[in-house]
This record gives sequence, structure tokens and C-alpha cells, in this order.
Amino acid sequence: MNVKKVLKLLFRLCGVPVLRGIAPLFYKKELLRGRYFDDSLEGWLWVFRGFWFQKILGFNRHLPFPASSHVHVSDPQNLILGSNVLNNFQSFGIYFQNFSGKIHLGNDCYIGPNVGLITANHDLSDPSKHLPGKDIIIGARCWVGMNSVIMPGVVLGEGTVVAAGSVVTKSFPEGNVLLAGSPVKVMKEIINS
Repeated sequence: MNVKKVLKLLFRLCGVPVLRGIAPLFYKKELLRGRYFDDSLEGWLWVFRGFWFQKILGFNRHLPFPASSHVHVSDPQNLILGSNVLNNFQSFGIYFQNFSGKIHLGNDCYIGPNVGLITANHDLSDPSKHLPGKDIIIGARCWVGMNSVIMPGVVLGEGTVVAAGSVVTKSFPEGNVLLAGSPVKVMKEIINS
């Protein structure tokens, strides 16, 4: 047996039960469920790493779930999370600006690295002020590619894919489409089999 397999086995036998016991003291219990926690070690490794960065070193201490130190969430209270979405808070450069609007992430959605979800723009006549916020809704099984930006008020229906480097300025609530460009346009419909 190689060293990596031995460490995984030790973590599964000793670390996971300990983390299951103490993690709800620091994180929302309902977020510590789903495929990343039930059938995998991945979620528990996030908890371990999150505990170190968030509770010991102080990065993202205000977040009620394990997250990378490279994630920005303006207001965790304005973040509504579906199931199996904590993977989105382990990447680099995630920017959720939601101090005056809510961001809804549907079940099993994926947000790529360096993605910005912006609920409030600056006022064009006075950049020191923000316009009122508008909620962003990302449906179930959506995928937002790396370096993309989702602007205020956007609704993406279930199964929408946003190509890397895209800027989404309007809603596509019907879902099951591939969007690309700046601003985005529908490139093709996605047929579910």
C-alpha cells in the first residue's frame, strides 16, 4: 500500500468521525450534507482546510461553510445555496458581490475560478454610489465558466452553460442553452438525453 492510500484510510477512520462531530459547531449543519460529504472524503477535506484558514488564520471567518481563502462573499445572509454547491467556494478568485441583492445558487451548479456575480452596479453619474441591488438566480445544474461575469438581475434557467470569459447582462430563464460572448448570446440549445 502506498503512503497516499494509507493517509486516506487513516483520515477516513479517524479524521472524518472527529470532523463530523466538531464541524457543526463552526459551520451550518445543513451545508455539510450531499455527495461531497456522504460518499466522498472531499467535503471533509474542505472542512479540515477551511477550519485552518477560516477559524485559525481568519480568512473568510464570517462564512458559515468551509471556503478557500481566495473567495469573496460580501454578505453570507444574502447567499441562498442549493445542495452540492460547496465545491464552488474552494476555487481561486470567486467574487460574490451581494451586499444589496441576493445570489441564489441552484442544486449541483458549478462556478469556475475568477467568476464574478455582481448584484449592484455603480451609478454612472457618481461612481462612488451604487445603484439598488438586483437578485441573481443561477438554476440547477448550471455551469459558469472561468473568468465570466454575471451582472445584476440575471436569471439563468436550469442547465445553462456560460462559456469562459463571458459577460452575462440579461436573463435566459428558459435554460438548457450554451451562452458565450461579451455580452453573451445563445450559441446553441442543449438537448438533455
